[in-house]
Amino acid sequence: MSTQSPNSRPVVVYGASGYTGRLICEYLREYNVPFVAAGRDGTKLKASMESHVAGIETADYEIVEVQHDVESLTELFSGASVVCNTVGPFSRFGPAVVEACLAAGTHYLDTTGEQDWVISCDEEYGDKFAAAGLLLSPGIAQMYTTGEIAAELCLEKPGLDTLDIAVFWGGSPTIASTQTILFNAALAGANYLEQNQYVAHDPEAGHYSLVIPGQHELGLALPWGGTSHPVWYRKDPRVANCKALGGVFNRALMLGVPQIVGAAIEATKDMEVEEKYAALEATASQVMNVMPPRENPRLNKSLDSLRHSRQPELQADRPAAGVRGVLTSATAAQARRLRLGLQGVRAP
Repeated sequence: MSTQSPNSRPVVVYGASGYTGRLICEYLREYNVPFVAAGRDGTKLKASMESHVAGIETADYEIVEVQHDVESLTELFSGASVVCNTVGPFSRFGPAVVEACLAAGTHYLDTTGEQDWVISCDEEYGDKFAAAGLLLSPGIAQMYTTGEIAAELCLEKPGLDTLDIAVFWGGSPTIASTQTILFNAALAGANYLEQNQYVAHDPEAGHYSLVIPGQHELGLALPWGGTSHPVWYRKDPRVANCKALGGVFNRALMLGVPQIVGAAIEATKDMEVEEKYAALEATASQVMNVMPPRENPRLNKSLDSLRHSRQPELQADRPAAGVRGVLTSATAAQARRLRLGLQGVRAP
């Protein structure tokens, strides 16, 4: 393990000791891609690689401990082709990583589900990365990628301009995801797309009841931070309107989310930003303070449902038309690969 070194491996996984970072390392090992497992705590990184990444002894990798600042990260990223950032909440920790990638001339990917961070990447960094010939691709986690693949399939039918997306997961949130849910609710809004403009979801609306394909029971959903879909499609000439809702299949958990979030917002409303972060981290740790186990794909499934239609007032006298697409986690691997291709087309 080293504390810092010029990088000769093509991929840097930043935040490799976390749940998602470990999965990325697992797949890089599987496909024989050399990588650097980087993070702020070298001891934690070493323990995570040895205990949670199957077959790590066959991987070409190095563990590097690094400080979370632009200068240190730039030095680490120099020489790499791409950085996979899993350190969230991204609205808090992402800027230093993006700026370091830009300085080092390195492509950037992350696994965010934070709409405000995706908007920041688009509005603050997109043009800079494009000018440098670099890819800036936040939000390529399976959480929203599968829904985007469904959207792309539906958009193959011309003339329809409205995306109505539902995303459901069958698992438990990680420690970082729990923090993100609270941080987003307390510090950022959730938007949908209406005529290519962001419109805020009503924070007092509560649960939405959605029909889930394949089951009789209605699912409970929330705006879930707005998701990344409205951001991806805001400048797409095929799309005028995009709304996405999400939830977990665990109904009891969904019933408790608004109460937990509401109490956290009320308790921190008069605090300064850094005080809010500390208080929300403490609240999140009461909800989830242990890393969930590796998911079992036979049990921990996800479902993404999408309705693609023409906005009524734009139909004139034509009959309503629509296309429905449903993808499940069975296609997650294909979705991840396709998303990378699509993201390259849409680059910054």
